[in-house]
Amino acid sequence: MELSSPTQVLLWGFFGAMVLGAVASKTNFCTMGAVSDWINMGKKGRLWAWLSAAAIALAGVLILEAMGMLDIESSIPPYRTASFAWLRYLLGGCMFGIGMTLAGGCGNKTLLNIGGGNLKSLLVFVIIGGFAFLMTKTDFYAVVFHSWISATTIDLAAFGARSQSLPHLLHALSGIEARTLSFAIGGILVVVTLVMALRDRHFRGNAHNIVAAVMIGGIILGGWYLTGGPLGQAAIEAVDWLDEKPLGVGIQSYTFINPMGEALYYLSAPGDLLRVTFGVLAVVGVMLGSLIVAVVTGKFQIVWFTSRNDLVNHLVGAVLMGIGGVLAMGCTIGQGITGVSTLALGSFLVLGSIIFGSALTMKIQYYRMAYDEEATFVGALLSTLVDMHLLPAALRRLDPP
Repeated sequence: MELSSPTQVLLWGFFGAMVLGAVASKTNFCTMGAVSDWINMGKKGRLWAWLSAAAIALAGVLILEAMGMLDIESSIPPYRTASFAWLRYLLGGCMFGIGMTLAGGCGNKTLLNIGGGNLKSLLVFVIIGGFAFLMTKTDFYAVVFHSWISATTIDLAAFGARSQSLPHLLHALSGIEARTLSFAIGGILVVVTLVMALRDRHFRGNAHNIVAAVMIGGIILGGWYLTGGPLGQAAIEAVDWLDEKPLGVGIQSYTFINPMGEALYYLSAPGDLLRVTFGVLAVVGVMLGSLIVAVVTGKFQIVWFTSRNDLVNHLVGAVLMGIGGVLAMGCTIGQGITGVSTLALGSFLVLGSIIFGSALTMKIQYYRMAYDEEATFVGALLSTLVDMHLLPAALRRLDPP
């Protein structure tokens, strides 16, 4: 029996996510770990793996768009929207960065941990999904965020920009053709990122980092081509005539926060197959890929909370990730790789904000731990901001450990 094009898209998306989960688990690809290595040990190997994956995905998108094989202007989520909600990106990214540090990993890492037997991450998943559901399926966002987010949103179309992609923004300023700018900006970013990565001994000296960058960047690109290429277009056309369209059809690639909410939405009515989205199957696929690796390598282990403080940190982190991930329209994968591959300005803001929020939290935790938690939060925060060269040295309250 021949499968319909929408079903094929969903199944191939599931397979890609399973490979992503297996690769990320085997290579220890972890974006929070990448920030931790950099901040705490000065090692950038995993950080360059993350950024190189984004560069590889970006290179592929540039090529496919130039060949007329892909058009992601109407993607899910709308990365290139002309409504530039800069405060939403900055706030959401910072919340997510803080949250993933408290909860022991980003959305993707949470799924990997579940596959490895971590029950703490299972609870984190439920909370993230619950708040993502509240943000997208109820009036929660409208009541709490909409008024002031809308008031600070800039309509770029009023300034002649078709979208918030860097080429379109520079086209509005310079008049140079956006397609030319795409190759110039994208090409420079790709080359500079990969050259700098290969110059780092911690990146090039670890095969896992290189494999993770190539495979995960390729899988993100594969998601774009799958949903936006010939098969994806056929899937969209196949459901255009339906009054109630499947939620999973549309041009997109991998992201994990909103799909966690979609997963809970599906589980509330498992008989409704229209609720099975690309994202829902991506969530399941990553967990399954991680589970397979954990079982095969003998690393599957049931993990639970070690203390009340551990529990509280994970709960708070999960709430921040659920809300922040939806505000930011993506996570470390969804914006940091998938979004960056579209050259959307908002994606770069989210990426920077996530790194900042995570680094800030790690430094504060380090001060608190080094001083046996006798240091006040304010003292640790001020000292951290001094370390990050955001405040003058006179405001330091704690000496570096």
